Amino acid sequence: MRPAAGETANGSLVLPANVRDLRSGDLPACTWSGSALHLLAVERELERAAAGAVDYLAVCTPADLPVAIGGVDYQAIEGAGYLWQLAVHPALQSLGLGTLLIRAAEQRIRARGLRWAELAVEEDNPRARALYERLGYVAYDRKPDAWDEEGPGGEIRRYETMCFLMRRELESVRSR
Repeated sequence: MRPAAGETANGSLVLPANVRDLRSGDLPACTWSGSALHLLAVERELERAAAGAVDYLAVCTPADLPVAIGGVDYQAIEGAGYLWQLAVHPALQSLGLGTLLIRAAEQRIRARGLRWAELAVEEDNPRARALYERLGYVAYDRKPDAWDEEGPGGEIRRYETMCFLMRRELESVRSR
């Protein structure tokens, strides 16, 4: 039996995608990534991106719709790019989009002459931690984290969690 269009012989889906900078006009198509409060935070980060403090990336389908997004903050940790707000559309997880997003973020970090990529992952998110470990990230510490989130009734509440801090040394652009 021949694979269907977009499918490989082993039955896995092949989803063509490209990575580009996230734009404010993309935000209405990113409601899958979080609440209205979250999207307001992303919009503020896009202002920081315009100033060069961060890169905010989008993995897009051929129709140019974002299906994975995430940022790299160059001011959070001295000498490193800090990956944060990484998200993949729930219906498209485990198809390699997160890997594509992280590798593109690492390229941006290298392009700035930095040798380290760092991130934090919630302790109760073993699936994400397993991805990061497959990509070469190593846990080196733990720390509490907290942020505001929107509850089901629209109320704002403080979410508190414990995270593993992870890092990966990046090979330099010149040694590749």
